[in-house]
Formats: sequence, C-alpha cells, structure tokens
Amino acid sequence: MHIEPGIVDGAKMVLGYATATGAIGYSAKLALDTVKRDGIAPLAVRAVIAALLVFSFFEILPHFPVGVSEVHFILGSTLFLLLGAGPAAIGLALALLAQGLLVAPADLPQYGMNVTSLLVPLLAIDALARRVIPANTAYKDVSYGQALKLSTAYQAGVVAWVAFWAVYGRGIGAENLAQVAGFGVAYMGVIIVEPLVDLAVLAVAKTLHQLADSKVFQSRLYHTAA
Repeated sequence: MHIEPGIVDGAKMVLGYATATGAIGYSAKLALDTVKRDGIAPLAVRAVIAALLVFSFFEILPHFPVGVSEVHFILGSTLFLLLGAGPAAIGLALALLAQGLLVAPADLPQYGMNVTSLLVPLLAIDALARRVIPANTAYKDVSYGQALKLSTAYQAGVVAWVAFWAVYGRGIGAENLAQVAGFGVAYMGVIIVEPLVDLAVLAVAKTLHQLADSKVFQSRLYHTAA
C-alpha cells in the first residue's frame, strides 16, 4: 500500500497532505469519542497496542512489491473489531510514521498519501459495521460473511486509493494501468485471508471471558450496542 517514491511528485504531493489532514482530523474525532466513553487511558493503551501490532505487520509478516506499490497484511478490520476505529486509526498513523523514521526514510515524503490510503478505508468500515452488524451482536460473534464484508471493504479501499495515487501521478498510460491492475489482483489474496484471521482472533476472544470488562479492548467486542 506504499506509494513508491517518484510516482507522485512536485506540486501534486500537496493533495496527499490535504487528504491526510482530513482523514487524521476525522480520526481525532473518533478518538475523542473513545475518550468520552472510556477515558484517555484506555485510548492510549489501545492506540499503543495498535501501533506495535501494525509496525510488526509491516516488518514481520510477508510483504512484497507488486506493480505500483507493495502488498502488506495490514489486518485493518481485525484492529477495528478488537480496538475500535479511533485507537486503530492512531495506531496505523503512528506505525506508518515510525516505519518511515526508523526503516524507510524514503517513504516519508509520501506519508500523506500513504496514511490516507490506510485511514480512509478504516473510517469507511466504521460506518459499514453499523449497517452490516446488528446492534444486538457483539463483535466476538460476527459471522464469516460479516467479517468478509468488512475486510473486503477495507482492502478494496486501500487498493482504490493506491490506484488513485498512481493514476494521479503517472496518468492513464497502458503500462501504469497494468501495474495498478497487477497490484489489485495481488491484493485478492489478502481479501481472502483477512476474514479468516478476524474469525480466528475473535474465536480466541470468546474464550477470554475475564477480559469482558477490560479496557484493553473496545466494549463492543464483548457487549452489544443495543
């Protein structure tokens, strides 16, 4: 999901900073909602957990360059279900920044575009979850179909943003479009695997009844919204 250096450059990069500002701003609103509901300490704990997990996903899990970007297992829907949208968004943004500062400084100029590609799909599945998961269903009890909808929406959002940045930067030439298509096809594997990861993680959560009232995870993981 990283936009490689040189794909978007010059004055065009300003758009990435603008979209990132909007995405981070809305994420801040969701984080504030978490503070109002649970307090600042749970938000901080969940955000740190999310950041550490995402950084590990970036560096440890298999990832490989395809076309205009790289294929990563980000597990955005998993983070959302366990920790909530606000903490997950903070974790994604911090992990991406840490990767740029510590591992891949060449990615820092593209930070605005890359953080947009990660956060906007997360914000989208936050809205989608309210439509596909009934209020009387705790997240630990979601079905494969529900998990698939969230995962597909998140990964499709990432692919759509990467495609947008590639076309925005390089135009609609045949070679560029072929590379974008190759990246999209490669991400199909992530779409297949991630719902299985979601359900596996949630299955473990079901056995940890002692965490039902813990502030480490969002309350919706164990409790209904009804």
